Amino acid sequence: MASQTVPQATAERLPLYYRTLQQLVANGKTRISSSKFGELVQIDSTTIRKDFSYFGALGRKGYGYDTQYLMDFLKKTLYQDELNRVILIGVGHLGTALLNHNFLKNNNTQIVRAYDVDPKKIGTKVSGTKVFAMDELAANDHHEIVAAILTVPAAHAQEAAEKALASGIRGFLNFSPTTLNLPENAYVRHVDMTVELQALIYFLNHSMETKNS
Repeated sequence: MASQTVPQATAERLPLYYRTLQQLVANGKTRISSSKFGELVQIDSTTIRKDFSYFGALGRKGYGYDTQYLMDFLKKTLYQDELNRVILIGVGHLGTALLNHNFLKNNNTQIVRAYDVDPKKIGTKVSGTKVFAMDELAANDHHEIVAAILTVPAAHAQEAAEKALASGIRGFLNFSPTTLNLPENAYVRHVDMTVELQALIYFLNHSMETKNS
């Protein structure tokens, strides 16, 4: 769908653009300029135009962007026009919270099953999602599952990922505070809230030091 290779930074901004366009369309906004759009997403308009240029002519000079057209385009680009099934591994506090949420605001993504080692949780359901034994993970066929969400302790993350990989899964959203050693055909996104908070605290303090210097 893209006319050239899309940089990772651009790809990471597309979901933000899509969510903002959904809000604009819902509010009856039919078109928007790159500068106004930039104000909403807090990204400069030059970057936005560059991002969209990878996909061809999505806007018109002097007119801006048709919000409905652009939203529909990004919906297809992000595969939000089809149901994306994911599994969750690790039904602890975070895993349970994610199951209770289960992408309620996104009808195109759904956690269809969960895995855990706790005998008390195996066979139960959390907000309608059944919990299976970890021993079943590698043997189950998950080739139609797009990704696994890892919310297990760091010491068990690698083993859990390998079992999911053996079942046919190639995408991982890793909340465990550790890196994973997986084949090149696997794609991993790490979500480490401690690292993000440390970075935020650094930038806040650095900003204060700069202002006071």
